[in-house]
Amino acid sequence: MLEKINQPEDVKKLNTQEKKQLAEEIRKYIIEIVAKNGGHLASNLGVVELTIALHSVFNLPKDKIVWDVGHQTYVHKIITGRKEALKTLRQLKGIAGFPKSKESDCDSFNTGHSGTSISAALGMARARDIKREKNSVLAVIGDGALTGGMALEALNDAGWSQTKMTVILNDNEMSISKNIGGVSMLLSKLRTKKSYSKSSDVAKKIIIKIPGIGKPIVKIVRRMKRSIKQLIIPKMFFEDIGFRYLGPVDGHDIEELERMLRISKQLEGPVLIHVLTKKGKGYKIAEQNPDKFHATGPFDIETGKSNKEKKKDYSKVLGEKLVQLAKENSKIVAITASMKDGTGLTEFAKEFPKRFFDIGIAEQHAVGLAAGMAKEGIIPVVPIYSSFYQRAYDQVIHDVAIQNLPVIMCVDRAGIVGADGETHQGTLDMAFFRLVPNLTIMAPKDFKELEEMLTFAVNLGKPVVIRYPRGGEAEYKIEKQDKLQLGKAEILKEGKDLTIIAIGKMVTQAMELAEEIEKEKEDKTVEVINARFLKPLDEKTIMQSIQKTKNVITIEDGTIINGLATAVQEVILKQNLQNISIKNYAYPDQYIEHGNVEELEKIYKVDRETIKEGI
Repeated sequence: MLEKINQPEDVKKLNTQEKKQLAEEIRKYIIEIVAKNGGHLASNLGVVELTIALHSVFNLPKDKIVWDVGHQTYVHKIITGRKEALKTLRQLKGIAGFPKSKESDCDSFNTGHSGTSISAALGMARARDIKREKNSVLAVIGDGALTGGMALEALNDAGWSQTKMTVILNDNEMSISKNIGGVSMLLSKLRTKKSYSKSSDVAKKIIIKIPGIGKPIVKIVRRMKRSIKQLIIPKMFFEDIGFRYLGPVDGHDIEELERMLRISKQLEGPVLIHVLTKKGKGYKIAEQNPDKFHATGPFDIETGKSNKEKKKDYSKVLGEKLVQLAKENSKIVAITASMKDGTGLTEFAKEFPKRFFDIGIAEQHAVGLAAGMAKEGIIPVVPIYSSFYQRAYDQVIHDVAIQNLPVIMCVDRAGIVGADGETHQGTLDMAFFRLVPNLTIMAPKDFKELEEMLTFAVNLGKPVVIRYPRGGEAEYKIEKQDKLQLGKAEILKEGKDLTIIAIGKMVTQAMELAEEIEKEKEDKTVEVINARFLKPLDEKTIMQSIQKTKNVITIEDGTIINGLATAVQEVILKQNLQNISIKNYAYPDQYIEHGNVEELEKIYKVDRETIKEGI
């Protein structure tokens, strides 16, 4: 069946049995590709039948589907003419792991973060109405995303506006970590009330047939039932804010899915279809370990084991050190936005269940919650991925920094993360955090320095940002480890001809470069400065070094704007240093596509060879 699918229209030609066969073939195809390339597996296996049903009922690209987060669109890409191209998934210049309108006009909106789909779809539906067009607009959103404020704001607006659109709630009881909170409880109750809805419909059909009194009884019962249903059936939440609720429906039953989707096309106003799916469906190992196979590197299909040896990484180091510090200080708590495992907090959650708070996919709330706790004398540690901290920027400014509260913001996956592309690269955090008064911003050169920075932050009593990359430390080891002091850089190596100033993971690169240059140019010596602090910057140490060498290189894994490069240039201008030669190595003022880290470093000229040529 898969060989017959080259465009969306091809799915419509299949009968139900053929579609079922197609679903199994698609699953096998996706497993083979992800096992080789890495990617998001469990979520894609869970939406195979749903995606087939969507393309059977709706006409893309005229009709619009906005996929929330978008990591579950591999099936959609196969159906919309990218079957062969999917073999290049997440590779440089290959198919992206998320919707990209530049790849296909069937990708109606680029997504990558959670909770944005309903807002975007509502915007498209309103634009359609303004233009007096007739196409359908749908948002496909996971149950985990409903913990985010943006999704709830959009539901509220869509229900009130009565704009015609459909929200498909893909309920697999799982986001990245297991869902928690009130919305999760609401959906759990909905899953168990299907039998009530069925029996209610049967009773109504019987009563209405009673001659003379059937219809009046139904009206009376309907009024009574509405008040009872408020207590019994949580679907009233969606109906009360203005949605027509359909479901729950088995998300792996193509016929039933198509029936519900056709009903939604006929209804006026906003409709919510509650679809129950299983993450990892069809691949037993992923079904049993949906969190592990949410996003995975290359793996062995038979065993499910990773092809790469799991090494210690920055997230794990942070988690282990946090457990140690929490044993010594009862005021320390940890907060995660549904990323317990990814941010290294699994052991902390086991060790201190009453001091661990998983608040769901809600980064704004995570930082606001931390601010409230800090105000009352608690020391909250909040590890969130760099690209997700963007979502909580106002809370960092308004709730934490203005009040100078001791919240420790651990920025995981800082710098280039590679295959997930523009929406997940962590190149902007130094720039946007540096603008905020009262923040102390640090980046460790290695594991040991990360541990020291966390200890330092716990004792500082002020808002702190600690940024660190994905993965492990460099193989090159730096033995020198000066004691950490606020706003004090570390001179790792003294020299007279060139100053290299680096921050974070780029410090080891700076040291390796310095040693290479001195071997090749025996009459030259290089000074290497580990900035440690982007804010407050050690202007005195940097100024003295630049005055001495007159030549300076800066290296960082963030954007060229408002990071280390800008900070050093400001020192040169402020101190009116003359006849200085400076080169800055950082990522350009643009969004960085997907590809592995080494490839991207070379393309954007922050690799060692390019820097060496510049020197």
